[in-house]
Amino acid sequence: MSNGRVRLSGGSAWQTDFRRRTTGRPVLSPMEIATVRRTLNGTLTELQRAVDAHSVAKAADLYEVAWHQASQAPPSETREQRARLKVFKEVLASRSWREEERRQAAQGGSARAVTHPSRHVVPAVRPAAEPLPDRREEVWSSDAATSGPTVRPSKAAPCVPGTQAVGRAESPELLPAGRLWEIATDVRPVLEQTARARSTISWPAMRKRLPVFPRLHRDDESVVLWLVDEDRQKGEPLLSVLVTVGDRQMHPRFPQIAEQLGLSVGRTPDEQRSAWSYEVLKVYQHWRHRH
Repeated sequence: MSNGRVRLSGGSAWQTDFRRRTTGRPVLSPMEIATVRRTLNGTLTELQRAVDAHSVAKAADLYEVAWHQASQAPPSETREQRARLKVFKEVLASRSWREEERRQAAQGGSARAVTHPSRHVVPAVRPAAEPLPDRREEVWSSDAATSGPTVRPSKAAPCVPGTQAVGRAESPELLPAGRLWEIATDVRPVLEQTARARSTISWPAMRKRLPVFPRLHRDDESVVLWLVDEDRQKGEPLLSVLVTVGDRQMHPRFPQIAEQLGLSVGRTPDEQRSAWSYEVLKVYQHWRHRH
């Protein structure tokens, strides 16, 4: 870090990919959005039937399909359906359901063996927008416990047995859109609670708050934060400003995320930090008396 600025890995490539995965997605017409909702509602009906019938494999399959379908429209257009999916998630993660899953598996069935005829192909996990550099480079780690940069060793560097690795592990691969929609739906309530407490939260702290929360690639973290605020009501400030790094410092990708959400934050670091601080105060004020 120098002069208050944090260097990010990936150069400008992540920004191009970020725009493509958020505001660069095709704009759906009202009829197309209605079609997404209708298809998703049909899947949710089938999912309910599978749950009622204790069909573990089919329910797991339909749950994944439903999130993929939900990701075809902006989060603000599928609030009701995603709320239902959260209820299904609790059911599928319950102890009784897990016991039924083990019982059926012991009888020779597979929890993921059933493929529904109407299932869409879920996009495969793809590599990051830009490969990791082959040289040692100081990069900002959103997982870092300190506010300084970490050193990522060259991929070609030899691994000496018995020595401790320096720096962070390689970044996770990017997740499919449906999985990011699901994660964003879980993250938003945590940020609302954080706002009511007039606090901030880091990604490592987020993982402690949410069970089975995956470690995300930094590019996916940016998309999740955009999804959280794309789902906001008109006039609401950006909850994503509460995700900070280091000692409650502004997330280095806040300016780009805010711009894609329609908030102008200026071009200089001072202007951006000022805009961030003001937005944090607006979030605290907005959520002060909301439950």
